[in-house]
Amino acid sequence: MSTLETCPVGETALNERLSRPTPALIDSLVQTQGDIAVLGVGGKMGPTLAVMARRALDQRQDKRRVIGVARFSDPGSRDYLEANGVKTIACDLLDRDAVAELPHTSNLIYMAGQKFGTTGSPERTWAMNTLVPSHVAARYVGSRTVVFSTGCVYPATPIARGGSQEHDPLEPIGEYANSCVGRERVFDFHSRRDGTPVLHFRLNYAIDLRYGVLLDIASKVYSDSPIDLTMGHVNVIWQGDANAWALQSLLLATSPPTALNVTGPETLSVRALALEFARLMHKQPIFTGQEAETALLSNAASAFSHFGYPSVSLGQMIRWVAEWVQNQGRTLDKPTHFEVRDGNY
Repeated sequence: MSTLETCPVGETALNERLSRPTPALIDSLVQTQGDIAVLGVGGKMGPTLAVMARRALDQRQDKRRVIGVARFSDPGSRDYLEANGVKTIACDLLDRDAVAELPHTSNLIYMAGQKFGTTGSPERTWAMNTLVPSHVAARYVGSRTVVFSTGCVYPATPIARGGSQEHDPLEPIGEYANSCVGRERVFDFHSRRDGTPVLHFRLNYAIDLRYGVLLDIASKVYSDSPIDLTMGHVNVIWQGDANAWALQSLLLATSPPTALNVTGPETLSVRALALEFARLMHKQPIFTGQEAETALLSNAASAFSHFGYPSVSLGQMIRWVAEWVQNQGRTLDKPTHFEVRDGNY
């Protein structure tokens, strides 16, 4: 990218940027047929992903439906989806009978799950991450299915290795990460039994200006709070790119399932990121701890071979996040806890 884009001003502009479809996405959806359902659409990424799908179809005057399903405990997300042409259905995915009544679609993006609160309520995390997938897979037999997963299914690896690859053994750390492996295994079972094409979308740290690792670090720099360096390296990707790649991945789903690591190309030093935010904000970072020799990192070379490199660069994201924080833009107040090394969330 030869010139830097101006930082989105306000959440309307930010949501427009996060949901802006790429030409490659528009072309890929032409190759799919049937409606698209997004289950768990009410989370951090779901609304802009569903709207991106709607916008991409509209570019081709394609009248197929995009259906967003969630409990919608936050009515604002439902209003946003409906205002942008996404049909919404309120449903508790833990209710097997309710899931059985959902409209069957040819394409499914599965985003439901639970991470935070696992330490205090592990049984609910396991129910959300393993029981719900069985309900859903039984309802959507034969649908192209992209299952949102996480890089936490891998163990921490040496920094110099460049991150885990899709063929590496899954050796998760902590109860949440183990339940995520459980989610994948449940979809694997149904895929092999029923022939449903599935892709596990193992995402590491999507970046929205309202949340994400970069916001966590920038906010600590801005507020003169200490930054824990123990998990000293991370991967990140712009949420808009992750949205587009997830939808494009519908064409990559297979039976037996395929896995795909999704993140940016850089192995990022937390210390270096903090120093760059400090330079942009005219601050002095405060550090605690020392970088470990390992970190939870993913190698996304396979994704790059399919989709190319992300359209929004690291430098662009850093500048946007710094400006958002300095302008006191609204955040979701949902820290990523990227610094956690024992898997307890």
